[in-house]
Amino acid sequence: MNNYEIVFIARQDLAPAQVESLSEKFVGIIRDQGGQIVRNEYCGLRTLAYLIKKNRRGHYVVLNAAASPASITEVERVMKINEDILRFQTVAVEEHEKGPSAILKSSRYQRDDYAPSFGRDDQDGEEADTEFEEELRN
Repeated sequence: MNNYEIVFIARQDLAPAQVESLSEKFVGIIRDQGGQIVRNEYCGLRTLAYLIKKNRRGHYVVLNAAASPASITEVERVMKINEDILRFQTVAVEEHEKGPSAILKSSRYQRDDYAPSFGRDDQDGEEADTEFEEELRN
């Protein structure tokens, strides 16, 4: 079995529950053919760099799988004919990353140089000590 990372973008007008059911459909295809899913990560609704099929935003999902090439071919075939999928990409990897995916790492809430405005005192600009900001730092 080989290791793969599959990223797909679903249409913006789908509900997160519908995106999750799409993801489970692809997971089911891989599992039915003897593969296993290491990670199924929903990365949220994000703005696209350019219009894709008249969509400005898309739901990003990352799947890490240990599967046979035949099962990956089948998942890609199903993604091609599914009208809810805007784009997808499958990459063979040596080993799966630990921790959050690169998409979530690049999120503005994960960067160290991002200072959230909701935890600041508007008058003097000092950061308030809140539990939520502490969670963002960790």
